Amino acid sequence: MKYCSHCGKQIADDVAFCPYCGTNVVGDTYAPVQPVQSSSGNETLRLVAKIFMLISTILMGICIFPLAWAIPMTVTYWRKVEDHEPVSTGFKVCSLLFVSVVAGVLMLCDNDQ
Repeated sequence: MKYCSHCGKQIADDVAFCPYCGTNVVGDTYAPVQPVQSSSGNETLRLVAKIFMLISTILMGICIFPLAWAIPMTVTYWRKVEDHEPVSTGFKVCSLLFVSVVAGVLMLCDNDQ
């Protein structure tokens, strides 16, 4: 068996074109392409969300009452990210509504499974 040089899938030795992507594979003897597993995008997303949570909590310092939920939510999110624990969708939505819209949206976009 050989592998397609374009998509990396395993194909029969006697085919001229890859049945998956249509690339001409005559003479190709490449090893399969391994997908790169990078979580740097998620790590960056989490860092930006943490920063927005912190900034929003500091800005809420002007009004004492909102700090009653902003500080615990910020601390909880920070601990969950540091411990690599999943964050519930309900917590993400509450953060969006009560602490920071930007941080809440970033948390909802995060794939933390």
